[in-house]
Amino acid sequence: MNTDSPRVKRINRAILFGGFSVFALLYCVQPLMPLMAQQFALSAAESSWVLSISTLTMAVTLVLGGALSDRIGRKALMTASMVGGAACTLLCAFAQDFTQLLILRALLGVALGGMPAVAMAYLGEEIAPQSLGVSIGMYIGGSALGGMLARVITSVVADYASWRFALFGLGVAGLYAGWEFWRSLPESNNFRPGRPGVKALLDGARLHLRDDGLPWLFALGFLLMGVFVSLYNYIGYRLLAAPFSLGQTAVGLLSVLYVTGMYSSVWAGRLADRIGRRNVLWMTMALTMTGLALTLSANLIVLVTGMCAATFGFFASHSVASSWVGMRARAPKALASALYLFFYYVGGSMVGWLGGLAWGIGAWNAVVSVLLALLGIAMLIALRLRGLAPLAPAPVLTSAGTGVRTAG
Repeated sequence: MNTDSPRVKRINRAILFGGFSVFALLYCVQPLMPLMAQQFALSAAESSWVLSISTLTMAVTLVLGGALSDRIGRKALMTASMVGGAACTLLCAFAQDFTQLLILRALLGVALGGMPAVAMAYLGEEIAPQSLGVSIGMYIGGSALGGMLARVITSVVADYASWRFALFGLGVAGLYAGWEFWRSLPESNNFRPGRPGVKALLDGARLHLRDDGLPWLFALGFLLMGVFVSLYNYIGYRLLAAPFSLGQTAVGLLSVLYVTGMYSSVWAGRLADRIGRRNVLWMTMALTMTGLALTLSANLIVLVTGMCAATFGFFASHSVASSWVGMRARAPKALASALYLFFYYVGGSMVGWLGGLAWGIGAWNAVVSVLLALLGIAMLIALRLRGLAPLAPAPVLTSAGTGVRTAG
């Protein structure tokens, strides 16, 4: 299917809104963690649960969502997920204490669990392999845009009014994104219902976990997301304190660096489509490691440059790894995507909490030391994947206007 065809353009438009909504609703609270720690008398690790609880519940439910979509279809479940997440965000604006906020954020994770894995499976079914990297890049680019705007909006509004107004506004924006997604996304052409039941879920999981490459890609998702979430979780603590002593708005504006992720995810997808994922992944991860090391500097310009490089490298790496899962997995494809994202979001939750413990022990130097060690493990995985043997071609699937589909 040509990337310029009207159907592909509609898919990419819808998937851009989907990525925007998920990341905006999920990560809008991240720059508010230092404020919540102060308001509710929490430690850095405790305040991280306002984000970690959402990623943890999302990790669990997206596996079930992927399996459910293999039975009932993709579009309806993704739309319901986006609308449910937006509704939970609206309710968060009226939470009376931190416990209520955590409950609502947990429900938000449950709601959003029907989107990420199903979106990746939909793209894997409907987009030809030579164009898949671009479409996955569009989804991740939308994620970067949503994450950036949500963080900036909540930070600015928290400085001048209240974080409650910010969450209410983001909830309304999420409802609009859900409507745009529903009206733009074409119905599936290549979807085939899978077998229902727990046995089918377990059989599919065993199939994917026996693959020579997929478990390593799952582990890579765990490490990448854990490092990235921790980076943005605790950089605010550092910038609000001496020697920088910046304000909340300035900390939120650091999320403008997500613009680099919007570019790098699509750029890396195109490059991987051209020269191969195994030849791109280790380079983008090396850039992430370099950027993280630069954040140790006491010079604000060098620190911001490091954040920029790390953000660019993370989104590029995630784009390559997630599209590799979509190309390599056999049916049930949605379950393979769900397993990748399960480890991805569990990594964000667990390593995000671990980063808070590291902050309590040795502030930013300790956080960076832990994250560099984890990235070192991720680099070893990326180098191992360079020798992964490609799969034999999958059975050919054709549909009007889509061309031939083969395995990656």
